[in-house]
Amino acid sequence: MSRIIYTNGTIYTLDANQPVVESVVVEYGNIVDMGSHADMSLQWGRDGATVVDLQGKMVTPGLIDSHLHLSGVAFQYLDLNLIGVTSKQEMLKRIKERADALPPGKWLLGLGWDENLFEDGGIPTIQELDHVAPHCPVFLKRVCHHAFLVNSKALEISNYDPTAPVPVGGEVILDPDSKKPTGLLLESASKLITSYIPEKTYEELKRALGQAMDYAVKNGMTSAHSNDPLFLGGLDRTYKMYDELINQEQKGLRCNLLIDYPFLDRLKERGMYAGYGNDKLQIGAIKIFEDGALGRRTALLSEPYHDAPDQYGEEQQDLNKLYEIIKAARDHSMPVAVHTIGDQAVENVLNVLEQFPKVKYRDRIIHVSLLREDLVKRLADPSIVADIQPRFIVGDFPWVQDRLGEKRIEYLYAWKSLLDEGVLCAGGSDAPVEPVNPLLGIHAAVTRRAPLQTHNGWNEREKLSMLEALKTFTIGGAYATNEEHKKGTITPGKLADMTVYSKDFLTAEDADELLDTKVEMTVIGGKIQDV
Repeated sequence: MSRIIYTNGTIYTLDANQPVVESVVVEYGNIVDMGSHADMSLQWGRDGATVVDLQGKMVTPGLIDSHLHLSGVAFQYLDLNLIGVTSKQEMLKRIKERADALPPGKWLLGLGWDENLFEDGGIPTIQELDHVAPHCPVFLKRVCHHAFLVNSKALEISNYDPTAPVPVGGEVILDPDSKKPTGLLLESASKLITSYIPEKTYEELKRALGQAMDYAVKNGMTSAHSNDPLFLGGLDRTYKMYDELINQEQKGLRCNLLIDYPFLDRLKERGMYAGYGNDKLQIGAIKIFEDGALGRRTALLSEPYHDAPDQYGEEQQDLNKLYEIIKAARDHSMPVAVHTIGDQAVENVLNVLEQFPKVKYRDRIIHVSLLREDLVKRLADPSIVADIQPRFIVGDFPWVQDRLGEKRIEYLYAWKSLLDEGVLCAGGSDAPVEPVNPLLGIHAAVTRRAPLQTHNGWNEREKLSMLEALKTFTIGGAYATNEEHKKGTITPGKLADMTVYSKDFLTAEDADELLDTKVEMTVIGGKIQDV
């Protein structure tokens, strides 16, 4: 029998016609009815329908992460995971332990380090990396994926030449006295190294990607918008991997794939376009980088950094190049999804987008970390979605105040201002930059502080209500892919995607109750996922 009745729950539908119900009826993966337990049992409970007793638990539409890198989460199962390490010495200890277990010449790859968490000094030097890993090349991605650490062996194997040009938008940080590399590379300078790193096998990557999908579902996620071709070997391998996992091997997580612009021509050759695929796996927008990150002062600002008055950040594409990339996307009727951290990056993208006609699918401005009042108003366009990552506030404060100064902080992560202006906002994690768990993103949006901190939050006027935050991780994610007609709310006719929780956090008096809330069940297409 294909009919399933999920009943005896507190089901927040986010549908204004019936905001709260007790029962949802599912047939063939779609919601067909909802209402009281008595009515749904009477109308649909015959003929052997399967009944799932929710035991009074809270239910919402399935959680959607509007921007993450499942490939990056997958690498946590393959490489040295340095996320959350709070001291340089601990980081060096972990590197040494991994290096000691590797044969000479084998690359030591890792990710997730964040010097802002260190309590005992700054970024490890190349000499320190050489000391703990003298016999193997080291390449370590910062948590933001915009800065990288290497040792001398990595430079040696990569035939580093100080006179060779550095890729546009990148920088090799040199010691001011010796003029030798410090081991720190910024942005596209990583390409000097990455082309020498042996690729992981297809099966290794696919297995880890499947583990990442399972982990996302375990955290209540029913849909994910993921950006991966640069990390999984291009468009063909990325799509093949996802297709095998989702359509053939029946992984439950629904995925929308952002495609990096270098693969646009290949996308055209394959006859793919935004919306290509099915309800489980679709092609999304063309991904572009316009700037970097605040941590290394590579985010592009309209005024100089407060703590470095001679620096404005770095544009990854000048305006002419940005115009040509977006034109190429528009020639294929494709929307774009552009990484913008600084206010000048946001302005550049809006200036270029306004020169082109709209397409069927919405454009996405990803991160929109630092804004100005005029930019907030310009983002209030029904053809644009602001992809926000609430957990960034946990990683960036308090040090970001020194970067930007008190005045500009008022428009840093200005989520309430965006919503009040009518901007469509979709919530995401940017995992592995921040944790996969969407409840941590909701907590950050509501409290604007780290878990267990007791202050009132950074820039309180930009706090979201619990309901507003939940909507960014549900209906907001549906808007980002023009799928609001099929997901994002619990409504008859839509996909039967739901998340079940141990606590009713919408009625909680203290937002920190989110930290103790567990995902009890993830339902995708009416099916309880077993992960």
